[in-house]
Amino acid sequence: MTDILYTGPIPAERGGELAMGGGRSETSALSGTGGGRGMTTTQNSQRPNACCFCWCCCCSCSCLTVRNEEERRRRRRRKRISQDTKMETIPNCEACTKPSVEEIRLWSQSFDKLMRNPAGRNVFREFLRTEYSEENMLFWLACEDLKQEINKSAIEEKARSIYEDYISILSPKEVSLDARVREVINRKMQDPTPHTFEDAQLQIYTLMHRDSYPRFLSSNIYKSLIHGGSRTSSES
Repeated sequence: MTDILYTGPIPAERGGELAMGGGRSETSALSGTGGGRGMTTTQNSQRPNACCFCWCCCCSCSCLTVRNEEERRRRRRRKRISQDTKMETIPNCEACTKPSVEEIRLWSQSFDKLMRNPAGRNVFREFLRTEYSEENMLFWLACEDLKQEINKSAIEEKARSIYEDYISILSPKEVSLDARVREVINRKMQDPTPHTFEDAQLQIYTLMHRDSYPRFLSSNIYKSLIHGGSRTSSES
């Protein structure tokens, strides 16, 4: 005899049985696939969590993009230095007088005070070299030099040199800039001025301030200057 499929309402006591997980129910039969509806319900109940998880991942990845890119460039630069450029001559530091203990201590008060001091810039640049990010300081200094130029042909020459050394993606000393700033630079390079790289210089300054400066203050390079200066003062 062929079984008759019941499609009417489920009695209350039978519904209670189903809620307690009792065996294969009429609900499975109603799906027409032997439990398909139950599976669909379970899958639907899991979807919000999956979507939430994906959204959180995307948000986190987006927030870390700039910093991760900087880290990748440092690793590539570290590899190039260890393999190809060990004999490369390091550009000379800025001419400056020996800083006093008071000056050295002022560098920890603000990044601006460090960057205004030639000796401070030299020490910070030495620290950046240990992190394979010296090009940030070199780029900033090159922009400062360009701002002082008044001869048009010299401005064009220096602007082209800065672009090739620090902006071009083919340069081993390329600095980390976002797409908007790069687009601005490409427009301005059609007619360079002393302020062609102003936006880029500010972005790199901010990067050094937020990313490198806190580590510099905790570095052995800075601590040795503080301790060495204090020791000299006490001996005198």
